[in-house]
Amino acid sequence: MSKIKPRHAEAFIAHRLSTVPSVSTVNKDIRTLRHLFNLAIEPRGYLREGQNPFAKIKERKTTENEIRYVEIEEYLALMDKAKNLWWHGLLSIAYGSGLRHNEILNLTWKDVDFENQLITVVAKKASKNLLEWDPKSRRNRVVPMSDESAQLLADLQLKAKEDFPYIFISPQRLKRIRERQRIRTWNPRSQIINNLDRDFRVLQCKAGVDECVIHDLRRSAITNWAKKLPIQVVQQLAGHADISTTRKYYLAVRSEDLVSANSFLNEILAKVKAN
Repeated sequence: MSKIKPRHAEAFIAHRLSTVPSVSTVNKDIRTLRHLFNLAIEPRGYLREGQNPFAKIKERKTTENEIRYVEIEEYLALMDKAKNLWWHGLLSIAYGSGLRHNEILNLTWKDVDFENQLITVVAKKASKNLLEWDPKSRRNRVVPMSDESAQLLADLQLKAKEDFPYIFISPQRLKRIRERQRIRTWNPRSQIINNLDRDFRVLQCKAGVDECVIHDLRRSAITNWAKKLPIQVVQQLAGHADISTTRKYYLAVRSEDLVSANSFLNEILAKVKAN
């Protein structure tokens, strides 16, 4: 590692830029390698301070993708074509409570406060019936739950196996994961539920909804909050570690915003012409 110099790092990044179609991927490489060398310096002590060849390499500028806002009509179309109660519950929590899909999949019945209609996103310690898991932000938080979500979860609970903790992970799936952990073929990054993204794409096509992903439901929930709530509240609800991540949702444009802007322009033009 000590033989790798800044010129080598620059050459590597130049090569990646010429071979990888996404600049965002190259920026991720820069962040990952910078962090790796920092670990080699502190706490490992393999390198001296100032020997990180990626320390001064800047991330390349990219055009930030617009937030894909899922309109309420699109959400209702997805719900209409969803094949079962499991999917109804997942879609409702993603769109109404703004949870990441892994946060939803790791929910247990203990996390749900039906009386106050709240969901707690909390880290899990490994036990007989629980997988070890931490929220992305490494922080626990509480989010609101809509009437629709509360009813759907209540319906799911009626069909749930008694004393089984998970809402969206089945006993059979947990058993399979445990077996893979035992024989050491389970990766913490493995999908908790197989083919979730693929099945969502099928659902999206059936619903006639323009291209989107499950995470866009969360983005839409945060965009809705941003129109009504202070930024620090939205940051807390969304579980963002950096408020700059939250800030972009205040700039997201919904269809009704375009209509309002157009109406405002028409009013101004009408007043000018009347005078």
